[in-house]
Amino acid sequence: MKIDKETFNSFDLVGKDLSNRGYNSSHAGNLSMKSGGKIIITRRSAMLGWLQPEDLVVIDLEEEDAHSGLIASTESNVHRNIYKHTDAMAIVHAHAPATTALSMIEDEITCIDGEGMFLYKKIPVVECDIPVGSYEVAEKVAPALQNYPAIVVRAHGVFAKGVTLEDALGVLTGVEQAADIIYRVKLLGQPLKRDYSKEKGFTNW
Repeated sequence: MKIDKETFNSFDLVGKDLSNRGYNSSHAGNLSMKSGGKIIITRRSAMLGWLQPEDLVVIDLEEEDAHSGLIASTESNVHRNIYKHTDAMAIVHAHAPATTALSMIEDEITCIDGEGMFLYKKIPVVECDIPVGSYEVAEKVAPALQNYPAIVVRAHGVFAKGVTLEDALGVLTGVEQAADIIYRVKLLGQPLKRDYSKEKGFTNW
């Protein structure tokens, strides 16, 4: 399967944006998109801020193959399971600092800012014994993403889904912004003047 220039440009744009925001270390994070019965995914330890065409590999959607085990991202099985059990067409995974930090003290991240409440309301936290690249992560992340646009694996990072990579990036950056606001409010050490998340209708979502 040949990867066209437009597809590479999407990976390149999203990878650079994540790197510029400091959401990953130099060789961390991964991106993918579904294409028919295949997945286009970043290779293992690719530098998302400096992607080259050879950093994108094609793996099978249904089962593991040589690329999955030797070349593709260590999170390939997580991406594969998300595509098989959700409506995702693209996935962005990053170690967004504020969201990851909050996942270490919260069982779910409840948004308190206006945009976060409107777009996400809350971000589920999934706990795994081996939080990076394990089959356990693949099994737990996919069900959570059936009903939410993004989830965070405790002490690891965020998986966001979308129709396109740019769409998934928008979700991930929005989630991180909502988490960063919570983080800053906690640092202020003052009670909220109004906690919209406790009001009627919010907890039903």
